[in-house]
Amino acid sequence: MPLLRTRLVVPLVLAICGLTANNPAAAPSPTLSRLVTAGKAPTAALLAEDSSGVRFETTGPGIGRPYHFRAGSITKTFIATVVLQLAAEGRLALDAPVSAHVPDLLPPPLGQRVTLRHLLTHTSGLPDHVPSSAPIRPEDAVRTALATRAPAAPGSYAYSNTNYVLLGQIVQRVTGRSYASEAHRRIITPLSLTGTSFPGARTTLPAPYSPAYDSAGRDVTVLDPRVAGAAGELISTLDDLNRFYAALLGGRLLPSHQLRALLDTTPTHGIYGMGLYPAELSCGVTVWGHNGRVPGSYVRTAATPDGRHVITFRTDTDTLAATPGGSSLEPSLLEAEFCPPP
Repeated sequence: MPLLRTRLVVPLVLAICGLTANNPAAAPSPTLSRLVTAGKAPTAALLAEDSSGVRFETTGPGIGRPYHFRAGSITKTFIATVVLQLAAEGRLALDAPVSAHVPDLLPPPLGQRVTLRHLLTHTSGLPDHVPSSAPIRPEDAVRTALATRAPAAPGSYAYSNTNYVLLGQIVQRVTGRSYASEAHRRIITPLSLTGTSFPGARTTLPAPYSPAYDSAGRDVTVLDPRVAGAAGELISTLDDLNRFYAALLGGRLLPSHQLRALLDTTPTHGIYGMGLYPAELSCGVTVWGHNGRVPGSYVRTAATPDGRHVITFRTDTDTLAATPGGSSLEPSLLEAEFCPPP
């Protein structure tokens, strides 16, 4: 992105979002700072919202509050919400086999055994689709996954991007519109998520944004999002993700029956609901949300079950878990936010 354009666009967006000199970011908390010092991220940022107000923290100027980033598997929560809305409308049945909607994507008898509920909860037994370096058609991605490893019997939890690639195709077959169009119509536009998009073939991020770096420090900002598709294509912002999860858990996007299904972890023995998962903290609070990891970006959103306390944090690299001790940094941050000392 040309430097002149950055200088012109960023101050304008900062002013719109209220991030003027009169409303600066808060000093980063020790737990957020540890994402940089111990997690080896160049910069990190956090946006928290609860009844006391809104708090934005950043470890440096590299990540601003309105900056766009790739949200990775947080896309799955959007797709699950669309599917559950269609179920509420009677256009989909969660216990219907995949073959009832996309008879040509899974070979028999697999297509008759795997249901939409299996896909939503990652209990289908389908092998994971690992994105290739070049975009391929969703149906080819599914076939490649099946050719790589034989599917297991449906029923046991095993996280697999293939599930949500299939769900994206099912949405298209049922509605006649792409999953991206349906998500825009049903979620992004009603909630005014102005920084959120499904970029399709666009390889760049909308301005403003911060560069994304791999573990070797190389700039990997330019990326073809079609390699992830319905399993991880989304671009968003801190504000938009907080608004989305608050609305979802607050009952604004789904009827009560579908919201209960969204949060039902019975099929996975407490591990995963439908497009999001719980984390039980030491103080007895359970938060719900999802993470997203793509080259050069890691993001996590977590919220209380009523959506009234929500937090999104992100780093501009995807190597957090691979860093020695990195796996403890995220739980520590959630504990500090949702279980403050008395």
